[in-house]
Formats: sequence, structure tokens, C-alpha cells
Amino acid sequence: QVQLVESGGGLVQPGGSLRLSCAASGLTFSTYTMAWFRQAPGKEREFVAVINWSFGNTYYADSMKERFAISRDNGKNTVYLQMNSLKVEDTAVYYCAAVRTYRSGANLSSPRLYDYWGQGTQVTVSS
Repeated sequence: QVQLVESGGGLVQPGGSLRLSCAASGLTFSTYTMAWFRQAPGKEREFVAVINWSFGNTYYADSMKERFAISRDNGKNTVYLQMNSLKVEDTAVYYCAAVRTYRSGANLSSPRLYDYWGQGTQVTVSS
């Protein structure tokens, strides 16, 4: 049974930082491409970042690539999201997601691509 468990969310002031973690179990982690999405109240789920399984290549949403960094530790079956210079508009529930196989050229920013999801962790940016 695949489980993705996010942690590290919380309340932070604008300009602050947080590091989210997503611990995976029940799958061969090193063979999965991992991503972070977020969803604010009343909005659709939004792509944040992805890191692929093979070479660790990363891809970010334009609005976050200067402030966020995704990484993975295959030895710990964990993917991370380092978030810096946080803004009020970054407030959302953050989800990690996993996918193993997809066709060349697939849209890695589409939530529909992913097979497994965590339960989410709340990030609130407020003064």
C-alpha cells in the first residue's frame, strides 16, 4: 500500500522560510517522479515543482522557481520542498504526488498525471 505523508507546514511570517517533507512508503521510491502541488481555498490545485526519477532534473512553476527548491533523498524515500521568501499568496495546502510511468512529452505539471497523493500539509503565511 502506497503512502505519501507530508510534514513541515505551519504558520510563518511573510519573507520567512519553511521546508516541507514528503515521506513515501510502499513503492520503489527511486523509480518515481515526485512533485509538489498546492491548493488554496476556492482555487484549483496548482503545480509547484517536480523532480524526476532518473537524473533528478527539476522543473518549477514560473512564479516559484526563484524562491522554491525541490530535492529528493532516495536513501530516505523522501522528497523536500524548500520555500524561501514566502508571500501571503503562498498560503495553501501543499501536496506531494508520485508517478512512475508516463509517455515522453507528458505534462508533468498536470495533476491528472500522478498516481498517488499525500493528505497535504497546511502552509499559512501571515503577519
